[in-house]
Formats: sequence, C-alpha cells, structure tokens
Amino acid sequence: MFRRRALDQPVAARRLAAGRVTLEIVAGSVVGHRYPENFDVLHVDPELPIAAVADGMGSGEGSRVAGRTAMDTLIERLREGWPTVGPRELRAATAAAQTRVRQAGAGLAELTGCTITALVADPDGEQAWLVQLGDSRAYRLHGGLLELLTVDHTMAWLGVLHGWWAATCPEAARARYQLLRYVGHPDRPDPDLLAVPLRPGDTWLLCTDGVSDQLDYHQLRDLLADRDAARATRALLTATLAAGGDDNATAVVVRVHPAIPTPR
Repeated sequence: MFRRRALDQPVAARRLAAGRVTLEIVAGSVVGHRYPENFDVLHVDPELPIAAVADGMGSGEGSRVAGRTAMDTLIERLREGWPTVGPRELRAATAAAQTRVRQAGAGLAELTGCTITALVADPDGEQAWLVQLGDSRAYRLHGGLLELLTVDHTMAWLGVLHGWWAATCPEAARARYQLLRYVGHPDRPDPDLLAVPLRPGDTWLLCTDGVSDQLDYHQLRDLLADRDAARATRALLTATLAAGGDDNATAVVVRVHPAIPTPR
C-alpha cells in the first residue's frame, strides 16, 4: 500500500469573471494509498470560466495518455471557439477529444480511455454547460440541498435504475467498473450536455470517482457548506484519504459570486 502525504498536489485557487458573476474556483488532487501515481487530470483555465476533471481508466500508460490527451484537446477546442459556447461547439470539442484519444491509443497494447466532466460558463454568466462522459460527477449545493446533476455512464447505474439488482449487491459492485460511455470508446459516444443556471451563492463540485465513491451524501454536503472554498477542497481530499484512499481523488469546487463592480 502506498502512503502519501495529505495533499499530493497543492490546492490552487482562481477567480474568473463571467458577465454578471464571478467564479471562485479551487481545485486539488491526491494520489491516495492504492496507486503509485495520479491518473486523474484537472484543469482550471487561467483566463476563461472553464473547469474540468478527467479520470484515466486503469493504472497504466493508456490511462495516462487518455486523460492528458482528452483534457488538452477539449480545452484547446474551447479556447479556439471562444466566446461562442453552445451544444454544437461542445459536441465538436468532445468529438475531437474522442478522435485524438483513439489515435493516441492505436500504438498501445492496453485500453486507452478516460472519463471527463467539465463546467463551461457562458461569457455573459447567465448559465453554464455541464459536459460529461463516464462517471466523474458534477454536484450543486443550493442552500442546504446538495444535488447530483450528472449520471454515471456505467452498467451499475443502469442496472440499479432498471431494477436489475440492488445497489449494494455483488453484481452492482462488479458492474461499477463497466463504463458504457467514455472518451476513447470505439463507438465515439456523444457526451451528456446540460445547461444550468449560475446563481450567486451556489457551490458546484466536479469530482472523480475517488471522491464520490468514498464520501457519502452527508459528508459531501457538510464539507461543501464551509464558506472557505479552499478549506472545503482540502477537507474533501483529506476525507478521501481517511476513508481509505482507495483511488486517485480530484475535486474542483466552484463558488458563484456576484460580479465585482468595475470602478469608474
């Protein structure tokens, strides 16, 4: 078992303007105790209101290549098309990531694939888009209510939804790792796209399954309720280690604030 210090990557914070709102974004990642290195990838854009997480499938070169290639391609395409943001542009950016990951994996003898979940705010700040493939998640804390806005593209989720098995049974546990959609899939599936309002006071969490699998609803809600976003992010990551550290864990916490008035 690999033992790591509490935070393998320092928590990074940034404020980004998007029209009528300002996004306070704090992100961090831990390797955990199971793997020798981190196969998660996170991105907080230095200029544009974009944040994303990716999680490589497996623990080898295919996982590393897929996560990095998918993230780089998605961000590159979004920057090229800015400030136009919409379903057409988001699907095109994801399709480009699919193509490049498939190309990158052609010379590898192992599965080359990853999940990806991104939050992309419209330039006017009225809404944001969630872009998702796989089982990395997006949550929203509105007041005291924590909601899961994405679905897991896994056989386990499908089986529980259709009543094929109970969520805690051995069949569901095995199906947890059978991804039905991911970046690098041979059929190049489309992402889920969801338009969501950006309300001042709301808190968003993008995370890999190293967070969502190890922390329950009440832990997530209580930790995200901390008014200090950096402290909340550190607490989330530290809690995954205390829960066993069975996977790489990556979290991006996004706080929505009213836009900062510009001096005249």
